[in-house]
Amino acid sequence: MSWTPICAYDALLPERGVCALVDGEQVAVFRTYDGDLYALDNLDPFSGAYVLSRGIVGTRKGEPTVASPLHKQVFSLVTGRCLDEEGVSVPVHAVRVNGARVEVSLRQRAGVGALAGHA
Repeated sequence: MSWTPICAYDALLPERGVCALVDGEQVAVFRTYDGDLYALDNLDPFSGAYVLSRGIVGTRKGEPTVASPLHKQVFSLVTGRCLDEEGVSVPVHAVRVNGARVEVSLRQRAGVGALAGHA
C-alpha cells in the first residue's frame, strides 16, 4: 500500500476538512473534535462538484458525518454512505498519522474502519 503525506496533524483544525490531491484524485480529509481522522472522495455525487471538504462536520446518532455545503446531504465519515438517500455513497480511504504527519492511501478503498486515531 502506498501512503501520500498530506500535512502535519496539528495543521488540521478539529471539525474542519481539507482537500488534498492524492494520486490525481481529490480527497477530503477531516479531523473530528475527538481527534480522529477520516478521508473520503471530495466529489459530491449530488452536485458533481468537488466540495465535500468544505462541508459541515457533525454527528448523527453518534456517527461522525459531513454535510455537503451545496445541497446538505449528510454522509457518514466512517462508511461514506449517504444518510439521507439510500443507495448513494462516496468512497472512503485509509488515513493514518505517521510521526506527526497525516497520510492517505487510495490503494485501500476502506469501508468501515477508515479512520485512524491520532498518535
